[in-house]
Order: sequence, then C-alpha cells, then structure tokens
Amino acid sequence: MTISVGDKLPEAKFKEKTADGPVEVSTKDIFSGKKVVLFAVPGAFTPTCTLNHLPGYLENRDALLAKGVDDLAVLSVNDWHVMGAWAEKSGGMGKIHFLADWDAGFTKALGLDMDLSAGGLGVRSKRYSMLVEDGVVKSINIEENPGQATVSGAEHMLTLV
Repeated sequence: MTISVGDKLPEAKFKEKTADGPVEVSTKDIFSGKKVVLFAVPGAFTPTCTLNHLPGYLENRDALLAKGVDDLAVLSVNDWHVMGAWAEKSGGMGKIHFLADWDAGFTKALGLDMDLSAGGLGVRSKRYSMLVEDGVVKSINIEENPGQATVSGAEHMLTLV
C-alpha cells in the first residue's frame, strides 16, 4: 500500500555523508518538529535526476525556505558513497540532505519502490516529492513517468508550501 496524505512516515535509518564522514540519521532526526520537502529519485547521477530534478531544488532552495520550509532532503536507493559523491559534484553538500536508502527499506515501507532490473538498476524508488510536517505527509506528488520531473519538481512544490 502506498503512503497517503495524513499518514505518518515509517521509522527508518539512512546513511548520509557529512564533512566529518558518514553518519546514520533517522526519520526522527530529519522530520521531527520540522516542515521538510523530501524528494526521491530513481538513481543518483542518472540523467533526469542530475540534469533536471536535483538542480530545480538547488535553484529553488532559498525560495522554499522563505516560504517556511525548514529543510530539504533527497533520497535514493544508492549507497552513501554514491550519494556523497553526488552531493559534492552537484554543489548540494550542506544545502540538502542526501539520504542513502541503501537497502530500499524506507522506499518499500512507503510502497514507492519499483523494479528496474530490466534496465540493470534493480529495485529503486519511484520519482516523487512530498511535503512532510513533523513526520506527517501533507502532500505527495508521484511521477507517472520516471523520466520526468514535473509534478515532483521544485517549481510544483513551491505552489504547495
């Protein structure tokens, strides 16, 4: 079953690369007591994710914060090394949390996993964005086509906060 508006996020742990090395963070660490924009991508460094989805959030980060968002996070079913490299290469380190859902545990708990084995990628996350307040989903925007970042993009999210 897919998570819905009004649902509380399941408890999960992620790996995130910081300036001091890898750290383990939980949904409580990221979402408790805050308004957070979470967006997920099928894979770090993949074309739509790198050229469209992530740049939109980096470009609109300040506008989202000005509208009352406390934090932003991007999630992918990748390891923390890949997510850390993506954060550094994109210029997003320290601006957005790059959460590694390395075993797809959180993604599966949300019901937002998809099998891209035919393309050599294995189990990955659907492309989506959500607005989360104190751990509760306030809006969720799931792309029908994983090669697009329209309803899950930053420009659309700006209309929802």
